[in-house]
Amino acid sequence: MAAKNFDELTEREMLALAISLEEQDQRIYADFADGLRESYPATAKLFDDMQEEESRHRASLIEMFRRKFGEHIPLIRREDVKGFVARKPVWLLRPLRINVVRKQAELMELETRRFYERVMQRASDASIRKLLGDLAATEQQHYAMASSLGETYLTESARSEEDSAGRRLFVLQVVQPGLAGLIDGSVSTLAPVFAAAFATRHSWYAFLVGLAASVGAGISMGFTEAMSDDGSLTGRGQPWLRGAICGLMTTAGGIGHTLPFLIPTFHLALIVATAVVLAELGAISYVRHRYMDTPFLQAAFLAGVGGALVFLAGVLIGSS
Repeated sequence: MAAKNFDELTEREMLALAISLEEQDQRIYADFADGLRESYPATAKLFDDMQEEESRHRASLIEMFRRKFGEHIPLIRREDVKGFVARKPVWLLRPLRINVVRKQAELMELETRRFYERVMQRASDASIRKLLGDLAATEQQHYAMASSLGETYLTESARSEEDSAGRRLFVLQVVQPGLAGLIDGSVSTLAPVFAAAFATRHSWYAFLVGLAASVGAGISMGFTEAMSDDGSLTGRGQPWLRGAICGLMTTAGGIGHTLPFLIPTFHLALIVATAVVLAELGAISYVRHRYMDTPFLQAAFLAGVGGALVFLAGVLIGSS
């Protein structure tokens, strides 16, 4: 059955649709609150209150419907009417991204308010028009609440806690797998690349070995990260997303000191590759200092020792 145009709806159908919209929004807000409660308790409390408000709206609409049209409420949903924007089910994702949730809430309240305003223009019953006007005004307040991120609940302390929680999630879901890949790609591929370079004294052969090692390490690390933890207990996010981040960073770490061997002159390529290795180790040290709260000198020392050992292993093997 094709979706109906809004202008084709009867007053009875419009009221039934309003009930359906409030019920759906109530359940979405409950999902938002449930998904945010552990990491963002203040925002979860905001959505708990918005859910309760939607429940009261639904009760008022049902009471009005019964007075005007009887006990049977026909099933008519937003997808049965043309003009509604399809919603991505962001409430099903775990962990929920708080910025996505807040933006979705703004869009929901704006859409519902516009719906009530359009229904008011077509409704002929004064009591229905008054109820819908009151609900539209409440939805406007909800929209302002979602836009301001709930000033009632998001005190400075709560904001600080939520920002800290967001930073922790970012570190768990993005920084850690990316850093693991960068370390593995930058360090573990040093041995085969420089072993090939010193064994053959030929830039192109060193490049091929480095390319193969980088791609192979990226695939291996990506699958390892994805299969090691599904994120359900640790909160580290989608396993395949983490795997992709880890794999790409591993490949990038290896490719960095492999590309200089495209330079035909072997000794120049070797100098440039060594400089790139130092830059990679510096980047690793900075990320550990920035996101892992590791003192920079300590991070640089550990990265330097590890890189030097692998580099020397490659040189010794290649020169033997």
